[in-house]
Amino acid sequence: MRAGLLPDDAGLERELDHLTDARTDEIAAWAARSAVTAPWRFVNLLSRLVVDPERLPDEREEMTAAGMGVVYTRTTHRGELRPADVDPAPLVERYFTPYAEAMTRAVDARLAATGRAVILDVHSYPKAPLPYELHGDGPRPPVCLGTDSVHTPPALVAAARRAFAGFGATGTDSPFAGAYVPLAHHGRDPRVTALMVEIRRDLYLTGPGEAAEPAVRGLGSALAALVDAVS
Repeated sequence: MRAGLLPDDAGLERELDHLTDARTDEIAAWAARSAVTAPWRFVNLLSRLVVDPERLPDEREEMTAAGMGVVYTRTTHRGELRPADVDPAPLVERYFTPYAEAMTRAVDARLAATGRAVILDVHSYPKAPLPYELHGDGPRPPVCLGTDSVHTPPALVAAARRAFAGFGATGTDSPFAGAYVPLAHHGRDPRVTALMVEIRRDLYLTGPGEAAEPAVRGLGSALAALVDAVS
C-alpha cells in the first residue's frame, strides 16, 4: 500500500485476507448437514470492503468514528480505503438496506414457523490483533462468544461453551463483542435470541483462504451440536 494513496490491487488483496471470514460458510454448511434439525442459513456473499451489514447506520457507533462503519473509509491498518468525504448512501441503498430487510424477513419467517428464532452468527478472527481493532488488547480465545445484553440468555452461552469445549477454553466479548439482531427486533422481541461465534483462524486455516478440511468438519460438528442444543 502506497503512503498517501488509496490501496492498489495488492493492497486490496491484503485487506480481503484480513477481513474475510474465510471458509466459515463451509463450517456452517457442514453444521447444517450434520444437525439433527437442519437450521436455516443466511449467507452474506459480499465482502466487508463493499458494506459491513452488521454495523449500525449511526454516526455515534464507535467503529464509524474509526472509519469502519457501514461503509469503510479506513483499512485494517488505518490507511485510507476511500476518501473520507465519500457519500455512503448509494452503497447503503444498494447493499446494506436489502440485506437488513432480507434478514428481518428471515427472522419473521422463523418466528411464524416455530414461535422463536435463534441467530447464530459465525465469524472468524486472526490470532494476532490488527491495528483497526479498538479492543484488541484483551483475550483472544480459540472461540469468542459475542453476546447481547438483551437477546443472549445465559443458557445459550452455556450451550455454546459445551459445544466447543473440544477446541479449548471459550471466551465472551473479547476481542469482539455483541450479537447481530435485526433492528426491527432488537430490544423489542424476546422471542429472538442471538449469539456471535467468532472462531480464531489458526484453528482451521493453514494460509489465506486455505483450510485444513478435518478442522472445518470438526468445527462444523461442534456448531451442529450447538444447533441441536438450541433446537
